[in-house]
Amino acid sequence: MVNLKFWFLLAILSVFLCKSSAVESDAIESVLRRLHSKEAPPIVQESAAKGVLQRLLPAHLHSFEFKIVSKDLCGGRSCFRITNYKVSSRNSPEILIQGTTAVEITSGLHWYLKYRCGAHISWDKTGGVQLASVPKPGSLPLVEADGVTIQRPVPWNYYQNVVTSSYSFVWWDWQRWEKEIDWMTLQGINLPLAFTGQEAIWQKVFLDYNITTQDLNDFFGGPAFLAWARMGNLHAWGGPLSQNWLNIQLALQKQILSRMRELGMTPVLPSFSGNVPAALKKIFPSANITRLGDWNTVNGDPRWCCTFLLAPSDPLFIEIGEAFIRKQIEEYGDITDIYNCDTFNENTPPTDDPTYISSLGSAVYKAMSKADNNAVWLMQGWLFYSDSKYWKSPQMEALLHSVPRGKMIVLDLFADVKPIWKSSSQFYGTPYIWCMLHNFGGNIEMYGVLDAVASGPIDARTSENSTMVGVGMCMEGIEHNPVVYELMSEMAFREDNFQLQGWLKSYSHRRYGKVNDQIQAAWDILYHTIYNCTDGIADHNKDYIVEFPDWDPSGKTGTDISGTDSSSQNRMQKLAGFQWNRRFLFFEKSSSLPKPHLWYSTEDVIKALQLFIDAGKELSGSLTYRYDLVDLSRQSLSKLANQVYLDAISAFRREDAKAVSQHSQKFLQLIKDIDRLLAADDNFLLGTWLESAKNLAMNSDEKKQYEWNARTQITMWFDNTKYNQSQLHDYANKFWSGLLEAYYLPRASIYFELLSKSLKEKVDFKLEEWRKEWIAYSNKWQESTELYPVKAQGDALAIATALFEKYFS
Repeated sequence: MVNLKFWFLLAILSVFLCKSSAVESDAIESVLRRLHSKEAPPIVQESAAKGVLQRLLPAHLHSFEFKIVSKDLCGGRSCFRITNYKVSSRNSPEILIQGTTAVEITSGLHWYLKYRCGAHISWDKTGGVQLASVPKPGSLPLVEADGVTIQRPVPWNYYQNVVTSSYSFVWWDWQRWEKEIDWMTLQGINLPLAFTGQEAIWQKVFLDYNITTQDLNDFFGGPAFLAWARMGNLHAWGGPLSQNWLNIQLALQKQILSRMRELGMTPVLPSFSGNVPAALKKIFPSANITRLGDWNTVNGDPRWCCTFLLAPSDPLFIEIGEAFIRKQIEEYGDITDIYNCDTFNENTPPTDDPTYISSLGSAVYKAMSKADNNAVWLMQGWLFYSDSKYWKSPQMEALLHSVPRGKMIVLDLFADVKPIWKSSSQFYGTPYIWCMLHNFGGNIEMYGVLDAVASGPIDARTSENSTMVGVGMCMEGIEHNPVVYELMSEMAFREDNFQLQGWLKSYSHRRYGKVNDQIQAAWDILYHTIYNCTDGIADHNKDYIVEFPDWDPSGKTGTDISGTDSSSQNRMQKLAGFQWNRRFLFFEKSSSLPKPHLWYSTEDVIKALQLFIDAGKELSGSLTYRYDLVDLSRQSLSKLANQVYLDAISAFRREDAKAVSQHSQKFLQLIKDIDRLLAADDNFLLGTWLESAKNLAMNSDEKKQYEWNARTQITMWFDNTKYNQSQLHDYANKFWSGLLEAYYLPRASIYFELLSKSLKEKVDFKLEEWRKEWIAYSNKWQESTELYPVKAQGDALAIATALFEKYFS
């Protein structure tokens, strides 16, 4: 009887979910039709696609014909179609590419170049393009007689994390943005986050509420920290923002949005999350404005700690939210209906009452819909994992169902490792986008879960009662691991399962422009090691070179990884919310030595490196090969340095002064050698980052401020005291030449000198002295202005070969 009742209830639930899924599908189709009406005219999109081709392959501009077509020709879905052009004269185009938008056309172009011409396209900073394999105009390879048609299995291909704008885009001008948008459209991205310049909009909104420029100086963060000021984690840190910055970024945003629209993309604009200037509480004393707790400051310094949140339940919330979206529409035009808001990622509601949660969600949406009655709320679903103790089924359903059907889309942000759709009945019928998170802090680390990327979106889309409406890339920083991002982008067009190892063979051929047996064997090893992480740990690079442990190696102080006691860290986690949880959630705390993430056999990867080096005779002229060789060498040497550090600590605990000296000198030499290796490739240079920051400055004060922002973000990150490093030190660490020798090397040197001194004088290790000396050095470096190279120096293959013989033979 019990079994019958169970199956009866299960059947009812199945019918309900099926009907719910159908309703959501109809609602999404309605959204797509409205967004289609906002797209640029076909002739504009075709011209924009031609512009992408001209910048990519100028000699082939007349080899391709582009044509926008209706979805009716694609079975009602977005698609591209590649056919041979019916030649009428010698100068006619060779290939016709049709698509439902310019994004589809350029995606078709990329598909043709990859699978007919053996070409490869990646970010410039990951080796750039390999187009030497593309035949000359007049000799392009034909496709099948009936053509190639590829449909999108889901409508959207989403791009960006809310912090990518700070870790990667912060110092970009239009020239760099144009390259990025070209890359995006070639990868099929049609739903990008567009957060640039929003402070200029907020300035206009808050001035209407009698908030002064001085008040806003205390509200906005500095250029490199805007993402966290927007989320209400901090205020004023790295600021103030000059009017020059505000004006330039607003003008840049208009260029970005214009190009996105020309290509048929739907930009996702910001909306109001409740984060307000402190002065608003004085102007509206009866408003429900709460001062939040500390987020990762060392001692709660009020100059940048503890921001203010206007409750969604307050009528002023809806009023300000409406004003913000209206100002955006005034500035940019009616270009989208999709807005991002993540109020609850940062703040756990004061009660778990579902009715209350529903009212909050309804208020957040109302602030959008009063300005745009077709508004769709795009929300990160990370909170359902990071704060899963609070967000149980009743609370999740209350929030997800607090808005009308089809008016919310959830980003399953970490679906590549921790998918929420599986444990939430497809987000309880709410449309969602399957996302790959992959990177934290813009760190440089070879890492991936290729099997999950290749199968996860297909499994989610074909699952029972699926509400999946897209795929997405939500990395914190870009320009690394090109294989991961090419595969993830391609999943926007993959309908069925495919043979991944075969795809990787094709990838290695296309990336270097040649078939090379050694390279293919190396990639087979990398697929089974570096790119096969299955331990469920978020990969945030904590190698000892770039995040040197702040602890007493004698084990007497009981310090943990961060140098704080466990109770203090737990308290901070509760106060800090989303960002803090993201930083520490996945790392098991040991009682003694911190251990960087290692999920593969280093011996196997060294074999892959040997194969890469051996292939250098044939591939040394390839920029993509050079990048991968340097990156793989860097990774192998960095993992070796981790072991050398552990050997030094073991020797210290044995009180073996000679061994401590040997191991510490080897560690320091590894830093120098890796710096020299990185200097041989243009894509691993500190100078590029610093110069791009200074190039945005309009005067000497801005130049100094921007350089400080750039230096601080990648090192100390946040505030410190004389004896306490920032809670976020090295969160955004980078393996860049210049940074290793000028910053990481002195830090390690100070530590090892004190370690040896401790043994020599037979006294305890002076942790406080190490901290004092190191922090003073860091702060001085953050303020300094010395120049670093922006051009590569040295022969990457020769250096990599020599270092392999030195350390691995």
